[in-house]
Amino acid sequence: MIKEVLVVEGKMDVVAIRKAVEADCIITEGFNLKPEALENIRQAEKRRGIIILTDPDSAGERIRKFLGKRFPNAKHAFVPVEDATANDDIGIEQAKPEAIRRALETVRTLNWEPSHLFSSADLVKHGLSGSPDASRRRARLGAILGVGFANAKTFLQRLNHYGVTREEFENGLRELAAGQEKGA
Repeated sequence: MIKEVLVVEGKMDVVAIRKAVEADCIITEGFNLKPEALENIRQAEKRRGIIILTDPDSAGERIRKFLGKRFPNAKHAFVPVEDATANDDIGIEQAKPEAIRRALETVRTLNWEPSHLFSSADLVKHGLSGSPDASRRRARLGAILGVGFANAKTFLQRLNHYGVTREEFENGLRELAAGQEKGA
């Protein structure tokens, strides 16, 4: 049983989550956040903590950003786009149980005071920005580190705001390189 309450976008997300883990969920109904849903989230955060698990698309990111500002102590879990895509649809409801469990094992907490540990030079140096396959590399590394997929600017912000250490980053890069050698 997951201690925190998961905040998801829709009813079908809850169905997918319940196939993966035992957890209580609050549904946002997309960006149509009603006052009672926000109050339920507030109460859940106060009593048990919350984990925001939105779809890995632009709408899900807008919801995550909105909720993250409103609930700064929330934890964040990310299912990679490739693990949340099926039948030409992207969403948590498309994710297999193992992908949901992996996302919940790598939950991150947003630090409002960024670490400034990483710079855009780190992204360029490691082919995460400015290279032909930078987007794909960020997506894979984001999945490894549990910070999700993002453009270069947002990826850098996540590295610095979600408490990623230099050691985690370097280990993630090694895992990324090992996956490329195997043709992953």
